[in-house]
Amino acid sequence: MTETYPVVKGAEPFFFEGNDIGILVLHGFTGSPQSMRPLGEAYHEAGYTVCGPRLKGHGTHYEDMEKTTCQDWIDSVEAGYEWLKNRCGTIFVTGLSMGGTLTLYMAEHHPEICGIAPINAAINMPALAGALAGVGDLPRFLDAIGSDIKKPGVKELAYEKTPAASIRQIVQLMERVKTDLHKITCPAILFCSDEDHVVPPDNAPFIYDHIASADKKLVRLPDSYHVATLDNDRQKIIDTSLAFFKKHADRHHHHH
Repeated sequence: MTETYPVVKGAEPFFFEGNDIGILVLHGFTGSPQSMRPLGEAYHEAGYTVCGPRLKGHGTHYEDMEKTTCQDWIDSVEAGYEWLKNRCGTIFVTGLSMGGTLTLYMAEHHPEICGIAPINAAINMPALAGALAGVGDLPRFLDAIGSDIKKPGVKELAYEKTPAASIRQIVQLMERVKTDLHKITCPAILFCSDEDHVVPPDNAPFIYDHIASADKKLVRLPDSYHVATLDNDRQKIIDTSLAFFKKHADRHHHHH
């Protein structure tokens, strides 16, 4: 699948070389690396090697997204993971929304991952599934889901339309990931906004209950909506995840 449109300014992927510990940072459905950049920069400042890939069909135009499959998105993530693996012995994964879903996917398929920190991860979105099951044909493009942010004056760089074809793909991805949650055994910290107009807040407790990790924690974000990485709780996410990486990287290094 070749993209037709150029990458929008601000939506570029980011790669920061740092120490031997890598952090893979994943954006969400219809979004771009812009939503994760503040985290990526903070992690790099703390010394880590950071990769924030741009998911195929994202950050250009929604007509590009329409042509992509969830396997394309997985491939984009796997490519970022490979980039980190060539540089780092220890890798953590974090992601927002569908980026959180892809974070869970990676933990299901790569048991060597040291820890995960999904943020408002999507595993069950009845509104999207309902749209697909609805009567009659869906329009080709639906209204956007991006930029659900409580903080005034902040905008997510996301598509103004959502392709119906892409909704089928995310629903498929969520089903695949949901089925395999029991395969996740690495340490996990699950961030969850109290008020989220995109991913229902019951997703995080469901994930918490179904992963097999002995070390797992649910962290509430009281002052943010869905795009918490650009919202009022951004610093809380950064501080909490940095403490999580430090703790588990130290532990991981003692094993070697």
